[in-house]
Amino acid sequence: MQIAKHSVATITYTLTDNDGNIIDQAGKDSPFIFIHGIGNIIPGLENALAGKTSGDQLNVAIEAADAYGERDDNMVQVLNKDMFQGVDDVRPGMQFHAQTNHGMSVVTVTEVSGDEVTIDGNHPLAGMALNFDVTILDVRDATEDELAHGHVHAAGGCGHDH
Repeated sequence: MQIAKHSVATITYTLTDNDGNIIDQAGKDSPFIFIHGIGNIIPGLENALAGKTSGDQLNVAIEAADAYGERDDNMVQVLNKDMFQGVDDVRPGMQFHAQTNHGMSVVTVTEVSGDEVTIDGNHPLAGMALNFDVTILDVRDATEDELAHGHVHAAGGCGHDH
């Protein structure tokens, strides 16, 4: 069976940057499983996997625009520490959910200087070209429940109410 819209693909991958540094991996012991064609993965990888079948292996180079997008300097803001009520020690690397012009988003604290906190709403991989070494382990049709819920279910259901 070929990977197509509404199929469930099980893959292993190694994700690297252009310098060969490993960013993420999913091996056979913990493969990545997703529904194809509904936006669950970055567009460049989804396009590259279309039409592939179980056993196929591929290396895919994806430019930033087809991955997590280009960096947007407008997504970086300096806020007063008072905006972080209930957090005693705001530190670089901390992440928070915040209401932005693009809806709810995760922002990362990049700098703390006195009472000023710099946050970045860009995805951590925004602006980066990404390289995937992928092996397709399995392809099957998604169930009606999986399509209705927008994610893959393990045997016995998804374990939560919708």
